[in-house]
Amino acid sequence: MANAPKPTTVKKESSSSASNVFATFVIPICIIIGFCVWRFVFGEGSNFIDGDREKLPLPGNYLGTAYKGGPIVAILVGLLLVVIVFSIERFIVIGKASGKSSLDTFIRKVQSLLSAGNIEAAKAECDKQQGSVANVIKSGLKKYSEVEADTNMDVEQSIVAIQKEVEEATALEMPMLEQNLTVIATLVSIGTLVGLLGTVTGMIRAFAGLANSGAPDQSALAVGISEALINTATGILVSTVAIIMYNILTSKIDKLTYAIDEAGFSIVQTYASSHK
Repeated sequence: MANAPKPTTVKKESSSSASNVFATFVIPICIIIGFCVWRFVFGEGSNFIDGDREKLPLPGNYLGTAYKGGPIVAILVGLLLVVIVFSIERFIVIGKASGKSSLDTFIRKVQSLLSAGNIEAAKAECDKQQGSVANVIKSGLKKYSEVEADTNMDVEQSIVAIQKEVEEATALEMPMLEQNLTVIATLVSIGTLVGLLGTVTGMIRAFAGLANSGAPDQSALAVGISEALINTATGILVSTVAIIMYNILTSKIDKLTYAIDEAGFSIVQTYASSHK
């Protein structure tokens, strides 16, 4: 048992490295795709007067207007893709961590087996369930069996040992669940700030063009302002999606953490009540 944590640690480190590689490649790829969408979809000739992207967008054509927002729109589209890709990746990872069947049903089964004193059957349920929650619970059950067989430990020491085992197993599993969430959390702020940057630069261009024309042109100014505000709208969209995804994902992780705490408490209580 003393050597058991080593392969688990290696596995988690390997998973962390793979996740870092994933992030390193996905972010620039999404930005490149964003530029392609901006150039070839938003900038497609049919979105503009006379099919010329150098002219004004067709009335009511938002894709053409978005193209006129400039390259910052391309960056924002890339950031939106980053949020979507990382959200999908986290949903997959968290789904696997929950296990094969309903998490609530699994926890109830384990609690029922613990109440009946059937530790081996509870371990078998963990093997069938799989996932991070089952791994943590199985670690606690293994420690339960070990301390029960150790005549040198009193009840208090055994309870502390079980609690420590559950905490250590949780500490190994949680970083995998929370990885890449920092990217989504960062984009909550970055999206809005990049959008405002695009708005400011667009307004500068609009007023500079107005000043250079020598005569006030309300139509040109209105077009310039609408193009600048496209950046703000896109930035707000990126931040909104990032906030929603971050909150959904963190709530799912909190649910897993609660399930682990609940099962760990059941293991400790079962041991304490059966060894009074």
